[in-house]
Amino acid sequence: MSTSSTVDRAFRAALYDPGDTGLDTGASLLAADPAADAELARRGEEFVATAWRRGWQPADVVRIVRRELDDVHVRLVAALIRAQAAHDDRPRGPRWNAQLADLPAEKAPRTERVDRFSQATAALELYRLLLRLPVLESLDETATAADGRSGDGRNGDRHPESRMLTRIRALLAKAEATGFPEEAEALSAKAQELMARHSVDEALLAARTPSGQAPTACRIGVEPPYEQAKAVLLDAVASANHCRAVWNEPFGFSTVVGFAPDLEAVELLYTSLLVQATTAMTKAEAAQRKGGRKRTKTFRQSFLAAYAHRVGTRLAAVAETQVTDDLLPVLATREVAVTERLDRLFPHTTTTRLRGVSDAAGWQEGARAADAAQVKPRRHLP
Repeated sequence: MSTSSTVDRAFRAALYDPGDTGLDTGASLLAADPAADAELARRGEEFVATAWRRGWQPADVVRIVRRELDDVHVRLVAALIRAQAAHDDRPRGPRWNAQLADLPAEKAPRTERVDRFSQATAALELYRLLLRLPVLESLDETATAADGRSGDGRNGDRHPESRMLTRIRALLAKAEATGFPEEAEALSAKAQELMARHSVDEALLAARTPSGQAPTACRIGVEPPYEQAKAVLLDAVASANHCRAVWNEPFGFSTVVGFAPDLEAVELLYTSLLVQATTAMTKAEAAQRKGGRKRTKTFRQSFLAAYAHRVGTRLAAVAETQVTDDLLPVLATREVAVTERLDRLFPHTTTTRLRGVSDAAGWQEGARAADAAQVKPRRHLP
């Protein structure tokens, strides 16, 4: 029997039969035929390539595999993505390449010994998931603007803005890591100042030297637990930075649409605020538990919901103070472009109500933490 026939029989048994019996049958066929390993891997690369054609990106696939399966499947899909990338003939942008560089390690710990049947079972479980991935909105980052920018706006080290973003990222990382509130406040305030200046400078530069730059989009993971409140926080950050966000609850991400510099700001600020919120929530929860309260889940949900709501209000107020008369036409034009791109990607969207917000103490503590979060207005540019 040929290796292709072995894989075909295993697939017929395991991939198109929802029961565990078919999975065991398929794994047994593959385990008994070591010569089929290469063909099995090749088929896996085909599943990965099909996912790309359906609009998925490397980080999206890793995220869904991590949500639905186990670490062994994450390592396996990472290996398949790397193997497929070696002969991927489609041009990919810097954001895609960055996702490839961030893939998790593919090797199992040395203490972990896996028999052939278990390996085959893991591969078939992964292929079942990949086979059923639906079509997503295509975030094509390969389009190049007239000034040579890539579709996601990352221009490599040749453009000075990259050094600015690296500095902002470093400042926020230090603010999140320090145990001294005064130092965190100073670092976060400086990062906010640079972030706002960076965004405004890019908008003014685009208005003065039109280059054909268009809005693009990226996906940002919104991880459980309490993902509804986190999605609200991300939406608030996106709106304040001249972007729009659409949450995909089943697959655990929001698609953020905007101009490249603003997308960078959204990613950095959302991550920083989420870290600040988690730290503040842990401290507030510890204080509540010392007082004898045990409603941990509802406290956290209400805390994060209040935090997202209050931070959104603060960000909106800051955004208004940042807009001077000379910026109004520029920002209006960019807002129209972002809205048009959003409507093309998502012609049909729905709204949802935030659930599980019932703990008054959690809401009060979350609002207090949001008031203390570092969201400082920028100084006006000379």
